[in-house]
Amino acid sequence: MSDTQQDRAQWFVVQTMSGQEFRVKNSIERRREVEGVGDLVLDVVIPTEKVSERRQGRRVTSERKLYPGYILMKACLLEENGQPNHKAWYFIRDTQGIIGFMGGEKPRPLPQNEVDDMLVQCKASEEGSKPKVQFQIGESITIRDGAFENFEGVIENVDAGRGKLRVSVTIFGRSTPVEVEYWQVERT
Repeated sequence: MSDTQQDRAQWFVVQTMSGQEFRVKNSIERRREVEGVGDLVLDVVIPTEKVSERRQGRRVTSERKLYPGYILMKACLLEENGQPNHKAWYFIRDTQGIIGFMGGEKPRPLPQNEVDDMLVQCKASEEGSKPKVQFQIGESITIRDGAFENFEGVIENVDAGRGKLRVSVTIFGRSTPVEVEYWQVERT
């Protein structure tokens, strides 16, 4: 690939059919070499984050798409004069599962700083998962596991880093703070 093509490559947002993001990515990666557009379509990224939750008493970690129905693609989609590169344009548009570009017939590239922020967020998620459920202070919950099972309470503090909540429950007519983990509670 020439340096000018590498310099012209920009990030674009491509809309896909929901749930088809990984299939579209794999299809593009397989087809780009076969169809000779490897120098025009450089990278395909599905922004994801790792989330954890409790299922049947076990901790389960899974990947969640940050932008369901969308993928990021680094491509030489536009010529120097701003007109579309038809070879790259039709290669992408003819991929099964793709609806179109954000921006329609005149796609606009994402600013590099926005792409960098998204990629940093994905990288940070690879290093540690965050809880799937997010809680708010003042929210009512029911404790479903542990010494205070079936007690109802109100969230006083959220420690997302540790996955713990401080909940105010009423014991013997008095409000008592109790620390529980995310997986031990459910919303009421």
